[in-house]
Amino acid sequence: MPTLLADAGSGSGDPDLGLLKAVNGLAADAPGWLDSLVAWTAEYGILLGLAAIGLTAWLSARRRPDAPVAVAGVLWAPLAVAIAELANLPISKLVDRPRPFVTHPELDVLVPGKEDTLSFVSDHSAMSMGIAVALFLVNRRLGLAAGALALLQGFCRLFVGVHYPTDVLGGYALATAVVLLLAPIAMAVLVPLCHALSRGALRPLVVARTAAADSGRRRQPAPSGRRSGRRAGRDRGRDHEPDHESDLAA
Repeated sequence: MPTLLADAGSGSGDPDLGLLKAVNGLAADAPGWLDSLVAWTAEYGILLGLAAIGLTAWLSARRRPDAPVAVAGVLWAPLAVAIAELANLPISKLVDRPRPFVTHPELDVLVPGKEDTLSFVSDHSAMSMGIAVALFLVNRRLGLAAGALALLQGFCRLFVGVHYPTDVLGGYALATAVVLLLAPIAMAVLVPLCHALSRGALRPLVVARTAAADSGRRRQPAPSGRRSGRRAGRDRGRDHEPDHESDLAA
């Protein structure tokens, strides 16, 4: 059955296959422990690193003055990834592109068990970039760190021989489109939800205790007794001022 996207290998000058073989060829020359490390990183390590960055972003968002809005932005990251993965189901079926090692058995495959799955788009790349773009909208520093991991994820998918470069780029594009295009709708729902949660029993999930205390201190007016004391002091000062008009009259 013909596919919408070629199998990237019918021509010797195909850049998609050429780049894949160049990166995957590094695995053949690398020691076994490095291949195993990259394989684990490609499958699990980067996703765990992104989860740690997401947790850091949530903890940081809870301490911000606009905590409900910031937490809503962090919450959008995993939701956007879920939507991107759902969107990829029909895309993958429509494109129907086999894994590169199926049509090119000369590739060095470091992650077995993917023979019956499709290649376009790369799920791991989509998940990584979706988290990175969503977090960048909330916290640029953490978003850039997540973006670096997303780029590393794409490289690792080529290194282990399970994706073409265009699979990785397709995952990046799909995730970025979902995050940016649906963000206004998502925030219109998530921001009021986080505001509502901040007023209930789940408030610690949205606003940190220190942030809440600081906000309360900023809103608390000065004690009335202190103000009245300052006023009384000013009145006593005026009582001791010399009455120049009386002295001139005398």
